[in-house]
Amino acid sequence: MKEAAELFKILSVDKRIEIVELLKKEARSVNAMAEALGITQSAVSQHLRVLKAAGLVKDKRQGYWIYYSLNKDVLEKCRQRLNRICTCGCLGGQVKLR
Repeated sequence: MKEAAELFKILSVDKRIEIVELLKKEARSVNAMAEALGITQSAVSQHLRVLKAAGLVKDKRQGYWIYYSLNKDVLEKCRQRLNRICTCGCLGGQVKLR
């Protein structure tokens, strides 16, 4: 239980969610993420350090550059956990508004 709470705490920062959303599309370098998010490379690196320590992000060196990608297995576990506690009835579908 504590592990899930820590994971949601990590994802409670908007810029980290934005990084995850960027990485859903493709692996990216710190420079590319900084430009896309409109923040400094240092800020991106700090967020990536936290995301990597939590196991949400992996990195791969290609020559001089390091590219970051999502650890989809960990994100899937997070999604499954959220589905177990969600009571809105959506469970992967669209929520119908009344």
